Amino acid sequence: MAAAWVSSLIFLVTIVVLLTDWVHRTIVVWVGAAVMLAVGLAMGFYTQGQALAAIDFNTLGLLLGMMMLMAMFRNTGAVEALAILAAQKARGSPVRLLAILGGLTTIISMLLNNATVILLLAPVTIMVAAHLKISPVPLLMGEAFLSNVGGTATLIGDPPNVLIGSAAGLTFNDFLIVLLPVVLVAYYPTLWTIRWLFAAALQVRAGQSADLSSMRPRDSIKDGAGLTKLLVVLGIMLALFTLQDTLHLQLAVITFLGVALAMAWLLPNPGDLLKAVDWNVLLFFTSLFIAVGGLEAAGSLKAAAHAIAGFAGSHVLLTAVLLLWVAALLSAIVDNIPFVVAMIPIIKGLEAQGPSMEPLWWALAIGAGFGGNATPIGASANILTIALSERAGYPITFRMWLRSGAIVTLVSCAVGTLVFLVIFGLLKR
Repeated sequence: MAAAWVSSLIFLVTIVVLLTDWVHRTIVVWVGAAVMLAVGLAMGFYTQGQALAAIDFNTLGLLLGMMMLMAMFRNTGAVEALAILAAQKARGSPVRLLAILGGLTTIISMLLNNATVILLLAPVTIMVAAHLKISPVPLLMGEAFLSNVGGTATLIGDPPNVLIGSAAGLTFNDFLIVLLPVVLVAYYPTLWTIRWLFAAALQVRAGQSADLSSMRPRDSIKDGAGLTKLLVVLGIMLALFTLQDTLHLQLAVITFLGVALAMAWLLPNPGDLLKAVDWNVLLFFTSLFIAVGGLEAAGSLKAAAHAIAGFAGSHVLLTAVLLLWVAALLSAIVDNIPFVVAMIPIIKGLEAQGPSMEPLWWALAIGAGFGGNATPIGASANILTIALSERAGYPITFRMWLRSGAIVTLVSCAVGTLVFLVIFGLLKR
């Protein structure tokens, strides 16, 4: 019990310092992880082996590989061409552009890892914002919010869904039947909330926007042959991403193979690719994984899971709603995967006692997916968005994210709860 309290206190202090923006986030989390490990070793609840095992090299490998691949794409001029095309389709309206990019993000996130989606779309978003002479912040944050919402819809859209589907024996079609309606209904209120939150920033002053009517996207392409090769590689990777469970391949392995093929085919300068990698992001995630691993090793997450299970009794639907909101809250401050892993044996144990606990599985998936929007560390897509925005010269602070993300999470979770109750209320009849 003492270990759980101490680890929770260390993590809480780390989060509070992060939200103050006093020190760079990578330094804060690195120090927090070091303190967690040092205290864990002293108290005997966290070992060096556990700390290393807590690092998700699959996520790190995915991010590293996709950053290198996007650097190769930027060299071809494809990013600028797509930016001009998107700006022309939006006809100079940032609000229309938000709807176009937001809808595209939501759809793609149903099939791809959220971090991959952000790495694909963020460079285009930053460049199109430059063409329209507006801040890319509302567009980038909107994409991050909607990628987390969209990823909740399918079995392969979000890592926790894969864990839940495997544990509960739920199929790809089961997720489409239950969660796709939840996401579709939640999409529009979420998009409207984003538009409302950033109404002032999404306005273009008279004469401010650039005239893009005479610009042709194809004129921006500097290396057509290289772009064709990269599109072939990306197509192969996307196909493997959607088939990863069938092929039993990790995302990092698929990315590693794809980048290897691209480098062998294009022969780029490896030094230039490594310069394009945002090492701050990779170090931040490494430290965050170690810090969250301390919480898990101390039993803090299991304690939360057992507290929820103790409330269950015969109130399955009520417990499911509670679980949805608790999962959303915890997913906002820790990685949602450890919490989902902690909840799986609890829900399985409840199922063994008699009544069907299927609503709990779906509530866990909704909460873990939607809750990631609340804070900058709630999802990998959020941290990537902040890092890319900083590089573009438009830094997003933790407090800025929290002000918008908390409202978006409340709206999406409230709508998700209502749809969830309608679905399972009707199924009970």
